[in-house]
Amino acid sequence: MSTIFSKIVNGESHADIVYQDDRVTAFRDINPQAPVHILIIPNKEIPTVNDVTEADEQMLGHLFTVAKIVAEQENVDESGYRLLINCNRDANQEVFHLHMHLFGGQALGPMLMRR
Repeated sequence: MSTIFSKIVNGESHADIVYQDDRVTAFRDINPQAPVHILIIPNKEIPTVNDVTEADEQMLGHLFTVAKIVAEQENVDESGYRLLINCNRDANQEVFHLHMHLFGGQALGPMLMRR
């Protein structure tokens, strides 16, 4: 079953794409949690980090290279940004197509709420 992210990669669903190549697509989140909120996804559908294989290593490294490029394009490379990958339900993964969030454009505060 194809995810909404796969449909974006294939051009079947609209998104504000900020970067795309043969391995990775980056687009603006439709419900941004910061002034800059970009999703960076592999074009290959991988449900979670738990489904990553050794064959995916080069593409996963490319996700970080693209994150750097997108941060520069969005002018948050110098001020700072956060990269986040959620895995499964307890981490609040909503779309089961591996994706990296890039947040920036404001001070982001602590990573997790203290209990």
